[in-house]
Amino acid sequence: MKRSEVNAIMAEADAFIRSFGFSLPPFAYWTPEAFKARAAEARHVIDARCGWDITDYGAGRYDEMGLFLFTLRNGLLSDLTAGRGMCYAEKLLISKQDQLSPMHTHVIKAEDIINRGGATLVVELFGSDDAGHFAEDRGGRVWCDGIAVDYAPGQKLRLAPGESVTLRPGDWHAFWGEGGDVLIGEVSTVNDDETDNIFREPIGRFAEIEEDVAPTHLLVSDYARWL
Repeated sequence: MKRSEVNAIMAEADAFIRSFGFSLPPFAYWTPEAFKARAAEARHVIDARCGWDITDYGAGRYDEMGLFLFTLRNGLLSDLTAGRGMCYAEKLLISKQDQLSPMHTHVIKAEDIINRGGATLVVELFGSDDAGHFAEDRGGRVWCDGIAVDYAPGQKLRLAPGESVTLRPGDWHAFWGEGGDVLIGEVSTVNDDETDNIFREPIGRFAEIEEDVAPTHLLVSDYARWL
């Protein structure tokens, strides 16, 4: 992805989020220079990889297959291992109309996916085989707003604003917006995007950035290189 495209997506996403009365935290608006200057005090933000996250999954077709994310808060794996402390994470996502977030599951993370506003969120579900691999002939069970729902392989849940689904490791899922863009909330156990995303197809989690212009704000994938 070109950096100019990333900058434009950030601005568009910020306006979309604000249209629902939600504001991002102050560090979202730091310039790269301000982030460098405040890196010591923002150590947890950096280590927990909170912030902007925009991906085309390495395919170069963001509008067709991609996702906007902003990690608002996140604990560390050391907290989760200890079983106490900050064992949770929270994100905002934007799934654009017909923009696929491809089929995947997680090794550790359980998550609530919540339609916070906009159009309908479609979540396609498959179960796992006995080894935890994708199984096109298996379903499973999820919870929609606390109510148990048994799903058939390939079943599509359609979540209206205010509705949610709880996904656990082994629940394979893909999702997209139907009829428009969707603001999504994600509440989960500690999030580790480096190791905990298992995709059905061999794709990348983070986009490669072509630096055609200066960044407006840093992506979480920029931290190691810029800070």
